[in-house]
Amino acid sequence: MNKQIILTAGQKARRINKDKSIYGSFVEIGAGQEVARQFFRVGSASKTIAKTMSAYDRDFSDAIYGKESDGRYVCKSRLNKMLDQEYGLLEERLNRKDHKDTRYFVFADTVTTINYDKTAQGHGWIGLRFQLDPTKDPNDFRIHVRLHDQEARIQQETIGIIGTNLMYACFNESDPKEILNQLYDNLSRDNFEIDMVEVLGPNFSDIDNRLLSLTLVKEKMTNAVIFTPAGENKYPSDVLFQKNILALRGSFRPVTKVNIDMLTKGLEKFKENSKVKEENIQLLFEITLSNLMSNGQLDERDFLDRADILCSLGYTVMISNYQKYYKLCEYFSRYSDKRIGFIIGVDNLVEMFEEKYYRNLNGGIMEAFGVILTRDVKLYLYPTQGDNEDSIINSKNIKVHPRAKDIYKYLLSNKRIEDLNFDQDILGIYSKDVLKKIKLCETGTWEHMVPDGVDQIIKDKSLFGMSCKI
Repeated sequence: MNKQIILTAGQKARRINKDKSIYGSFVEIGAGQEVARQFFRVGSASKTIAKTMSAYDRDFSDAIYGKESDGRYVCKSRLNKMLDQEYGLLEERLNRKDHKDTRYFVFADTVTTINYDKTAQGHGWIGLRFQLDPTKDPNDFRIHVRLHDQEARIQQETIGIIGTNLMYACFNESDPKEILNQLYDNLSRDNFEIDMVEVLGPNFSDIDNRLLSLTLVKEKMTNAVIFTPAGENKYPSDVLFQKNILALRGSFRPVTKVNIDMLTKGLEKFKENSKVKEENIQLLFEITLSNLMSNGQLDERDFLDRADILCSLGYTVMISNYQKYYKLCEYFSRYSDKRIGFIIGVDNLVEMFEEKYYRNLNGGIMEAFGVILTRDVKLYLYPTQGDNEDSIINSKNIKVHPRAKDIYKYLLSNKRIEDLNFDQDILGIYSKDVLKKIKLCETGTWEHMVPDGVDQIIKDKSLFGMSCKI
């Protein structure tokens, strides 16, 4: 089989310039005019470019697009204003009767590159509003990128290639997942990551943006994505910035009364701390990618089943590649230096102290817990039943690996690990048992194990492989 030939950014730009049906504007804030430059230097740009602009000065930018309420310029709202303003001008200034076969577009980006002291990494918003059919409304393809190169010049060049890839892919591919993959043509995951994606418009009407978020994590374009109860993909910083983050990890297949009790009791304990402000708390239900894999394959329907229920309960959901808690801790610390809490079950806590999980680290388990100890992190332990219904396993009698006992005792003595209260009546509920009963259509045996209303959602939508009709 012949290997697919990947066109260079210049070749892609030239092919677009040669397409007489594509016509529009480039507007870029920060990071130079790198995308427009790709199209100018290959020739025939007059057939493609109506206008290019860099509203580089902040006063001019505000005069054109208006001020943001938070004073930022590299943000989604600024990108959206750029797309709205410039696309509106295309429709206003071009007589559609004279351009019946013309597909309008506006490419926009607002980007900041790495600073001189290399203390602030580059990042930015990139978007394309484009028509595939001149008679239909346009589509939007928007992403947020984090730039990893250590020189501003290289980051600028990277933006130029990303933007050209986006233009070419949107006009030549119908599958947004393939468009995402092509954004890395002539680049690598080391150059940049995509941590938010959103598509809108008639050609994307059947696309669930949550599945695109899942694609970002699956294809290692980023390590974590977040979406809201409304199912909207969110830029992580917009959700986590300087928040007191409280996260509950689980499979939630399905979510049970135990999961909700864990969250309720964990939240009560979290709010008791003087370093936590109730109005500043961000709750997260976190699912690792490995928890979404079935026989090595990603089951998208199963993912949406879990997401639909959690969103219906009003919770924000995070999908991550972070199997180890210290990596999740590092991720949260990227956005907040406030107190962070993890609500954790006994099995997960025991696993945290298994040395075999840290063999990839030069410092082993000590290095991993060093990450946790140097951050303001609390572990809230929810107990489990022992060998009989009357016995409880908690922080006082949990069995950790002998060589990790000193670390455990240190965390315990410094109140980094705290026990949670619990509801004895529901302690014996496990998601795996509920799932089995659902699949076997054992009506009347599992409904009381899930939060109120969740049983009806599962039945109405035949979620989690439920094959019988109720």
